[in-house]
Amino acid sequence: MSLFRAFEDLLQPTARDTEAPPPGGLGAFYWHYAGQAKHLLVVLFLAGSLVALLDTTIPVFIGRIVALVAQHAPATLFRDAWPQLLGMAAVLLVARPAAITFQHLVTNQAINPGLSNLVRWQTHWHVVRQSWSFFQNDFAGRIANRVMQTGPSLRESVVSATNAIWYILVYGTGALLLLGASDLRLAAPVVLWFALYGCVLRYFVPRVRQRSRRMSEARSTLTGRVVDSYTNILTVKLFARPRDEDAFVRAAVDDHTAAFRAQLRLITAFGISLTIINALMIVGTGAVGIWLWSRGEIGVGGLATALPLTWQISNMSGWIAQNVTSIFENIGTVQDGMRSIAVPRQMPDRADARALEVRSGSVRFEGVRFGYGTAAGVLHGIDLAIAPGERVGLVGPSGAGKSTLVNLLLRFYELEGGRILIDDQDIALVTQESLRAHIAMVTQDTSLLHRSIRDNIRYGRPEASEAEVREAAARAHALEFIEGLEDWQGRRGFDAHVGEA
Repeated sequence: MSLFRAFEDLLQPTARDTEAPPPGGLGAFYWHYAGQAKHLLVVLFLAGSLVALLDTTIPVFIGRIVALVAQHAPATLFRDAWPQLLGMAAVLLVARPAAITFQHLVTNQAINPGLSNLVRWQTHWHVVRQSWSFFQNDFAGRIANRVMQTGPSLRESVVSATNAIWYILVYGTGALLLLGASDLRLAAPVVLWFALYGCVLRYFVPRVRQRSRRMSEARSTLTGRVVDSYTNILTVKLFARPRDEDAFVRAAVDDHTAAFRAQLRLITAFGISLTIINALMIVGTGAVGIWLWSRGEIGVGGLATALPLTWQISNMSGWIAQNVTSIFENIGTVQDGMRSIAVPRQMPDRADARALEVRSGSVRFEGVRFGYGTAAGVLHGIDLAIAPGERVGLVGPSGAGKSTLVNLLLRFYELEGGRILIDDQDIALVTQESLRAHIAMVTQDTSLLHRSIRDNIRYGRPEASEAEVREAAARAHALEFIEGLEDWQGRRGFDAHVGEA
């Protein structure tokens, strides 16, 4: 366990926040996050190279054993060749398992959980600080899905590229060198295979990437529609509209199904193409090897090395193809996620913003204009002064701008003209967090976080004592009701959880 923990502690996902917003370019977006684990990725790269080199020794050992058996009588084989046999056994029993174990520890204990959740944490940290209008203009479920999916997809594509692509390059280069050392003609089928493999990848990979992005977009839309139905389930049931919701979700399911099928058609064609070129390589290498052996130009050991090498390359090509497909599926998911994540923060605090200092609590609107960007507008030159302790009621028909006025005071939107002052401080020049910390708001809609009742009551004042929490509940005439509550896990009273599960 201590060995596992040593690797697990190498990357802590929530160890730091990041003030810098994620960049908009795909490569820069990847580096923004993967660069924070670059030391681990370098180690993974070196470990993968070592495993690939050790794997190339297996066909060599097979060929060498065949050659030794052909050269020695049973009675003299172990006596004369035991050092070679022992060396090969040591590589296979000690060196190769140790290298693979190290590779697994770096991948599974350090990178997989660490990098995935580092991306999730930092993308959430950025997204949750977006303006209120950002969340009003999209499905909450789709935003959450993009935040949750982007981390694993980014990590998986980086790890797969580091492991799989580099592995085939190292192993393939080693195979070419070994075959060429026996006879250059023996390497010709493998060289041809590499050329055809490159052509297949060049044709299929961009198309897989495009269709993967299309499917990821369809999946996000489907998730958003399902979550939207669940979030507003009371409205759906009150207005007896389940069939309309069925049609709304069915259209997204059908769209996702079509995108999924289009992607899988391409992947099937990709697999068939690989099967054909792999067969050509194995048959070609076998034919050339037998021809050279029949002419006495290579020994039986060279032939016994060549065939396992090409068979291993053939097996690996399918694995590499799956990894390449997975890489671009994940890149498509990352690109979809960037549409919600790599968005410049709307309404950020000014660089010189300071904390609001409330002395008496006077509020003044001076020539305030606002209209959600429309020509007609909503508020036109509003002047309003509210003295400390004064109670003011806003009366007017729906759409007159009552809620808009309050939202502007909370600075959920930027003014289109005029200014708002609290104790003679322009709220546009103070930090939004300090502004909202000084304003108590009771909304029309009930909203409960999925936490304990105590945590919900304390949300506005996290430092409130237990006695103050109970007093607040008593003043709301909810103390007796709360003390009788029990949630689905047996937690009672102020410890009971409410909100969404």
